[in-house]
Amino acid sequence: MANHVSSLKRARQTVTRTAVNRNNRTRVRGSLRLLREALAKGDKKAAQAQYSATVSLLDKSVQKGVLHANTVSRYKSRLNARLKTLVLAKA
Repeated sequence: MANHVSSLKRARQTVTRTAVNRNNRTRVRGSLRLLREALAKGDKKAAQAQYSATVSLLDKSVQKGVLHANTVSRYKSRLNARLKTLVLAKA
């Protein structure tokens, strides 16, 4: 257990930040899951709407430091490619 005042404060901050990061990560994962489900169903309109919401959450997670920028870039690229194949296949 922490003994110094500063280490006690750091322990409190860690608990708070862990909760915030977990909440942000959970929201991102849920949004990714909804997008992947829409892509699997072939629902073009829902997939496009969910894609924009997911990209927004991913970008916010980079700003908050929850995910690395390169990781988010990779996710967005792969999801966009899947969305594009769905849109072009239905056209």
